[in-house]
Amino acid sequence: MKLLLLFTLLLTANTETFSQNREGVYVDKQGVLRWQKGNKEANFFGVNYTVPFAYGYRSHKALNADLEKAIDQDVYHFARMGLDAFRVHVWDTEITDSVGNLLENEHLRLFDYLIAKLKERNIKILVTPIAYWGSGYPEPDVKTAGFSSIYNKRQAVTEEEAFLAQEKYLQQFFQHVNPYTKLTYQDDPDIIAMEINNEPHHSGPKARATEFVNRMAAAVRGTGWTKPIFYNISESPTYADAVAKANIDGVSFQWYPTGLVANRTLKGNYLPHVDQYRIPFDTIPEYASKARMVYEFDAGDILQPIMYPAMARSFRGAGFQWATQFAYDPLATAYGNTEYQTHYLNLAYTPSKAVSYMIASEAFHKLPRLKNYGTYPLDTVFDVFRVSYKENLSEMNAPQKFYYSNTTRTKPASVSRLTQIAGVGSSPVVEYKGTGAYFIDKLENGVWRLEVMPDAIHVRDPFAKASPQKIVTRIQWQEHPMEISLPDLGADFSIKGQNPGNTYTTTANNSSFQIRPGTYLLTRRGKSVRNVKHGALGAIGLNEFLAPLPLTNEVYVSHEPKSEVSAGNPFTIEAKIVGIDTAAKVSLAANSLSGAWKTVPMQQAMPYTYQANLPADMATPGLIRYRIIVETKEGGFVTFPRGHKGNPWAWDYVEDDTWQTYVASENGALELFNPTQDQNIFVYPNLWRPDERQYLTGEESGQLILRLAAKELTGEGVMGMQFYFGDKVKGRQGELPTFDRLVIRARTTNPEPVQAKVSLITDDASAYAANITLDNTFREIEVPLNTLQSSSFMLLPRPYPGFHPFWFKPGKVEPFNLNQAEKFEITVGEGLSPAEKGKPFSFEVEGVWLEKSGQ
Repeated sequence: MKLLLLFTLLLTANTETFSQNREGVYVDKQGVLRWQKGNKEANFFGVNYTVPFAYGYRSHKALNADLEKAIDQDVYHFARMGLDAFRVHVWDTEITDSVGNLLENEHLRLFDYLIAKLKERNIKILVTPIAYWGSGYPEPDVKTAGFSSIYNKRQAVTEEEAFLAQEKYLQQFFQHVNPYTKLTYQDDPDIIAMEINNEPHHSGPKARATEFVNRMAAAVRGTGWTKPIFYNISESPTYADAVAKANIDGVSFQWYPTGLVANRTLKGNYLPHVDQYRIPFDTIPEYASKARMVYEFDAGDILQPIMYPAMARSFRGAGFQWATQFAYDPLATAYGNTEYQTHYLNLAYTPSKAVSYMIASEAFHKLPRLKNYGTYPLDTVFDVFRVSYKENLSEMNAPQKFYYSNTTRTKPASVSRLTQIAGVGSSPVVEYKGTGAYFIDKLENGVWRLEVMPDAIHVRDPFAKASPQKIVTRIQWQEHPMEISLPDLGADFSIKGQNPGNTYTTTANNSSFQIRPGTYLLTRRGKSVRNVKHGALGAIGLNEFLAPLPLTNEVYVSHEPKSEVSAGNPFTIEAKIVGIDTAAKVSLAANSLSGAWKTVPMQQAMPYTYQANLPADMATPGLIRYRIIVETKEGGFVTFPRGHKGNPWAWDYVEDDTWQTYVASENGALELFNPTQDQNIFVYPNLWRPDERQYLTGEESGQLILRLAAKELTGEGVMGMQFYFGDKVKGRQGELPTFDRLVIRARTTNPEPVQAKVSLITDDASAYAANITLDNTFREIEVPLNTLQSSSFMLLPRPYPGFHPFWFKPGKVEPFNLNQAEKFEITVGEGLSPAEKGKPFSFEVEGVWLEKSGQ
């Protein structure tokens, strides 16, 4: 009887486990992640999010924010963006003691609360219980009791005491019951897999590495865990074979194709950096049966809304089935991008990037595994998706879904079949002047739901050094005209506010109406909405709306002056201005150093964008200094660049700060690179030591020289630098066809001449190069532009992990067009033998410019 009872209990337990697993996923023998029910391929796309832990937790506490409410808001936005995956490395150091005991504290409670809220939105969860990180970043580390405060990343995967602490922690972590769901992580059907740890650094014998992975996996499975277990294979690539041999179901990767923490917004075309995800482990036999997931990725320091769909395409081409960006900015702190300054993604504060991320999610779910779409620019159109650097646009154009990250001229594939629209800016079906995102979802014939986010205006570089006291993106709640042209709605549909407190009601006139941020029902004339289903949008409530209020109403002007403009031609100065109303007057006061100040009115060209047109008679060779003056409706003045208050024409106004722009002489050279001013360069290899990268004074007073030196050419076997000059030539764009020579003033300090390659890289990611000879005397080396030949160029910043491609050459090359040039590159070392690369190399650059015939 006892044996029969035991058998019955075991059978019941197995039946329950089987039932739970039927709602989950498994990995088949070919390494494909599949749903237990139906065996269909399972794909997941989403974000990492950190509010329960570390700085995310502390920053919200510092703002006196309600953390549960903050989580509610952000999780709603995840659902609004169509995401279905969540992952974060749990800061074990905050929820454990030194020997691995689990601490039931506020951090763990908030993590459990987050899981419960994700479940409500049908978002699946992958748990990574060990981070090895301290909890300080971006602040100094805070002392904690956890074992990760004792063992660093290398010790944690080699030392026995660390093994024991992690085994104990994993056992208790996976036996823990979530107080909100009343389930363990094994029993929770929405937690579909786990990754043992975050970015381990393996060293020592490979057998010990395999032992570590197996012991941790056994500790997890010993709690009753039956779901897929993943382990990182890319952080310690030389140990990939040791990891693949372990008793795991899948392997995890990351991708930071533009590096991290540039401390500025990267400019230029970085789509070549995400052209493919290269996996160098295909020759490991055990790897073939492992599922593939991306635990973290982002195009760091890039604001352009074009990278994510291209990354999703490349992920699918490499066979990935899970991808989660690191890290989504919480709504409460996204105004300053203090969470991780090199990342910036938030629906309210980066609307174009958020819609681009929606498009990437759709691509990740729709595109087939392992399909290749060619080499850039041939792969800018893939299935129903498109990315365009020149249009600053991501786009999805399917019969039922039309998404666009910026204004587009593309016509919907089938306007009569549309059920979902998401966008920023305007399209053939929506005209909108605001800068926030909007969503238009069909509930039933003749009834649609409209959600409009407030305007987001980037006023400071969001990737520069961050501070909670610095606002990088302003939020404005403004009323704007909107026109929606959908046959299903007609031209005189009604608009009625739905979110709490929104009582706005109006009727469209020829499909046009005024709108403010909020959620609305759009109803065709004569259509009843009494029976509209509240669950028509799945995890999104019919009346839901969440958006931040403005943190300040102060006047602020954001402007980048042109380096140079052409002589004798009128030119336009443009600025973003926030914090003013239509009654304010904006003017530009300019001075050419040889005459009196001239005042030119600035007109609003579009919301928050003002322009002043300076006449040709001001464009005389020399220097123009100018400032922007805002006169409020109350009669007060604020003058920029620095926002001084007071009448700038008063006799006792002493502030004299200005912007400035040079007016080039008629046949003047066009500077592309000057080390005295241009120090935001990318260098390969890094060459950070003082004797490797230097800015030296030369013979000319006030002029700096860039010097790069390496004891040998290791890594990719070259040394070089790259600089984006696109902003420097904008003011002289009309003159570009008249330039015919590239000039570089440079030398080497090597005793023997050095062969170098100089390249101009265009906005369609094509490089055109010429070889030059550097000796140990500074010379002005002229390269006729008509001698430039198609070539490859360096992908800088260097993509991470380092096994990704370093050189790029496009799949389609057009004839060289100087109007498209935006980067300069110089390299040494290509074509040398290994013995020659083992010698020291150096070069010095004093300047790079363009000249015209006759100069």
